[in-house]
Amino acid sequence: MEQTTKFSRVISGAMTWGSWGKKLSKKEMMELMHHSIECGLTTFDHADIYGGYTTEADFGAAFGDSGIKRETIQLITKCGIQLMDRKKNRINHYQYDKDYIIWSAEESLKKLKTDYLDFFLIHRPSPLMNPNEIAEAARHLLVSGKIKQFGVSNFTTSQMAMLEKAVPVEGNQVEFSLTHHDPMYDGVFDDCIANKRMAMAWSPLGSFFREDDEQGARIKAAMEPLMEKYDADESQLLLAWILKHPAKVHPVIGTTNKKRMELAAKAIKIDLELQDWFALLVAAQGHDVP
Repeated sequence: MEQTTKFSRVISGAMTWGSWGKKLSKKEMMELMHHSIECGLTTFDHADIYGGYTTEADFGAAFGDSGIKRETIQLITKCGIQLMDRKKNRINHYQYDKDYIIWSAEESLKKLKTDYLDFFLIHRPSPLMNPNEIAEAARHLLVSGKIKQFGVSNFTTSQMAMLEKAVPVEGNQVEFSLTHHDPMYDGVFDDCIANKRMAMAWSPLGSFFREDDEQGARIKAAMEPLMEKYDADESQLLLAWILKHPAKVHPVIGTTNKKRMELAAKAIKIDLELQDWFALLVAAQGHDVP
């Protein structure tokens, strides 16, 4: 399996563009798309559930009038989480039968106003998922050209191994940051490297800006000399730390702030020295490496 390189090194996440966040107008979405592309963030990450199943359509309406050529951007979306936002649902659950997966992909195509999805992901693993059923849906979508690549999100290595017995899996999007670094130790990134899967990280800034705790204080102290050394702010150092990992992890940033997009794009050029990278890891873990 060849690891893809067509996606931007940092991905622009659209989860908070709509009703789950900033409630951007059509005009504001168009402006943000253009700005993201100008920054070099040409890949946009979605999921059918964002905005209670509304953000894809809002984004698609803006994209349709944006004048942006489809071949200049990459669209990622996910399916499978069933929320009670849909009237037929009595409880939040997962659904991964063949017909539903195909239907969901086709719905995303309509909403995003595109003929194909660059990457289509199974959003979260279900205890009831049948790898052969998922594989049939993935193969149908791939052969028909409706999706270019098939992957997953939040899957463990054993779940990847099970699914890959039935269909090639080309990427895994998981939670990863300086404050949540499990994928480096639980085999997820080892699997991505070994099998040339595209690794993506959601919530790449972790809890650093959200929580005022001892871990954050340690990281902040470790960052102080590095901010001057690399002429970077905290968010850029957090991204640079991720970007150095050999799995070639693509951080999915959730900001709608244009300046923060610019800073994220510049973080790609920061190459942390080995000991600086470990200084941040030690600060996050609260102990020296074994």
